[in-house]
Amino acid sequence: RPGSDAARAAARWRGPMLPFAAQEVERAALVVDALFGAGLDRPLEAPVERVLRAARAPLVAVDVPSGLDGATGQILGHAQKAALTVTFFRRKPGHLLLPGRDLCGEVVLADIGLPATVLERIAPRLFHNGPGLWRLPLRGAESHKFSHGHVTIPAGAALPGAARLAAGAARRVGAGLVSLMAPDRPTATLLRTGEPGLMVTEDSPATLLADSRRGTWLVGPGLPPRPETLALLRALLRAGRAVVVDGGALTAAESQPVALRGAAILTPHAGEFARVFGPPGPDRLAAARAAAARAEAVTILKGSDTIIASPDGRAAINDNAPPALAAAGSGDVLAGLAAGLLAQGMPAFEAACAAVWLHGDAARRALRGRPAGAPLLPEALFEEIALSLASALPS
Repeated sequence: RPGSDAARAAARWRGPMLPFAAQEVERAALVVDALFGAGLDRPLEAPVERVLRAARAPLVAVDVPSGLDGATGQILGHAQKAALTVTFFRRKPGHLLLPGRDLCGEVVLADIGLPATVLERIAPRLFHNGPGLWRLPLRGAESHKFSHGHVTIPAGAALPGAARLAAGAARRVGAGLVSLMAPDRPTATLLRTGEPGLMVTEDSPATLLADSRRGTWLVGPGLPPRPETLALLRALLRAGRAVVVDGGALTAAESQPVALRGAAILTPHAGEFARVFGPPGPDRLAAARAAAARAEAVTILKGSDTIIASPDGRAAINDNAPPALAAAGSGDVLAGLAAGLLAQGMPAFEAACAAVWLHGDAARRALRGRPAGAPLLPEALFEEIALSLASALPS
């Protein structure tokens, strides 16, 4: 456009100029896609799409590949996959959210001279999840088991393994005590054959709630999505306990997000999220933020690009989870990590972010040396959590 920055730059150019045509792009040895920036909000027009589709050589994108929504990571009609994307100052959501993350190829963050004080002025509320965003609890000389919290996890008779996986993760992330609440004597007997440090109780919820030291509960792994599960959750919330809600408890709250109000952390996968809050749609980030506000609870929308959203509007995107985590039981381990960190006094948003990152990091460690596409048992994460914790501590 006359008078635009692009027009002024073109006027200063003294090299050759080629027509914007597919046949020119077809014979190029390298294609630089600097057509549109991260603010594009409409599908590419047909002539532009034809030129981009003609590229046979490696493509380098500036900011984001044209046709990619930088705010949501969604494709607007068509976007050509880049071998390399160069962006500036800070990454955009579309560099981390799928499918944008896959389309960007290698992402290089370039310094173009913007001072860090710009961040103070814009006060960002969205972050790339990692150890710089939170601080893990540390043990001191005066520490004792109750100073690192007591996590109580109700177990289901049909799927007691889910609660055991969650309990194992809570213990390994540092919770001082972890108890499984058995629904009946046979289940209690079975649970007691597990790890010797794991406590099992047959006491009723009312009896356990009388102990104020049982401040953190994880409700849902392996529990049936029935009214009694929802009734237990409501009793805990009325008693002011810090509750992580997962699995069967989320499904029991189908179409009732108000029933979850006041929980500390929710851990839905896409199906559970849709049942409680409605389908997340293409803008998963906005959906997670809206859900957190409705439930007044930190919400972890799980996936390869997990989103952690706080009721106050803060959100983080996590991108270190390998595909091998898509297996039954993996979510139970994540919920246990979140409960264990919450019990040790971490604020809910920070505990959720740390749990998600540790989960992904432990999985990557467990997969080292294995062939690509190898499966991963959730139990294998237990052996790696300590190393992930150590790597996240300040040096």
